[in-house]
Amino acid sequence: MTFTPKLAMLMTAAALCAAPGATRSLANEVNIYTYREARLIQPLFAAFTKDTGIKVNVISASSGLEQRIKTEGANSPADVLLTVDISRLEDAVQNGITQPLGSKAVDEVVGAAYRDPEGHWAAVALRARVVYASKERVKQDAITYEELADAKWKGKICIRSGQHMYNNALFAAMVAKHGEAKAEEWLKGLKANLAQKPSGGDRETARDIAAGKCDLGIGNTYYWALMNDREADKKPWADATKVILPTFAGGGTHVNVSGVALMKNAPNKASAIKFIEWMVSPAAQQMHADLNYEYPIRAGVPVNKTIAGYGALKQDALPLSQIAANRKKASALVDKVGFDN
Repeated sequence: MTFTPKLAMLMTAAALCAAPGATRSLANEVNIYTYREARLIQPLFAAFTKDTGIKVNVISASSGLEQRIKTEGANSPADVLLTVDISRLEDAVQNGITQPLGSKAVDEVVGAAYRDPEGHWAAVALRARVVYASKERVKQDAITYEELADAKWKGKICIRSGQHMYNNALFAAMVAKHGEAKAEEWLKGLKANLAQKPSGGDRETARDIAAGKCDLGIGNTYYWALMNDREADKKPWADATKVILPTFAGGGTHVNVSGVALMKNAPNKASAIKFIEWMVSPAAQQMHADLNYEYPIRAGVPVNKTIAGYGALKQDALPLSQIAANRKKASALVDKVGFDN
């Protein structure tokens, strides 16, 4: 079942106030805390229940789940944290609310670059941070992230806040690859090329390109596909833009993840492991591709045709753990250069 955040919080609070000795573990159930939008993931939960007979209970929120689980402590009903971006997965680890998955089935599917070195989280799908470009004004079909700081793009780039987790991960990758000093110079160059103050989200970046406010923008792969395929009011923004898969100089395209972590005090651990393993199964991976426009983490699963239209993804080899390790440095550099000012 899926609860609204307010209802879910009330029901969880009621459960935690139950009589001493009341069990938090219910046969054939799994409790998932998630930041994912319900409309995007409910079909996955329904399919999992159909395949396994395990009921899925969901608590969703837009922020604060890690802190909440930590506060709930040993009485937390949370079995799995399902989220996006390396930042939130790493925050869960740093808050001490996770435990190693210990699943050979997951390790066989998910490459080491997309798993926590200690096994506390694993990716279930990939998304790339790419360039949206004006079809009319940008003729080139290839670009590097480093080139975004080239003065030829002065006044021509739109982007959301540099402190947003999607950009933080990209900037952290730049720190990991080039060091703080060079990453700082790159950020200064990128800031100098902005057409306007960082604002909005990735959809608004495409909107502003379509309106002629800028020629290039940075966004995630799936937003463009959603605008093109499912959001009729935003289809003109997709029609006016194209997606370029940028690469690091000498490397590949920066990718982030949708991922899962097993909670430290999971009362339904066996069901949680089954859910996590199911999420990397061929059937679930095809759903990630077609419902959420993400790149499957499992080799051999076809990419959605709209996403495939961007061209072949050559993901960068930098392990996500190295990106996570440089998040604070990247955030500090954003403030140092006044990127969002």
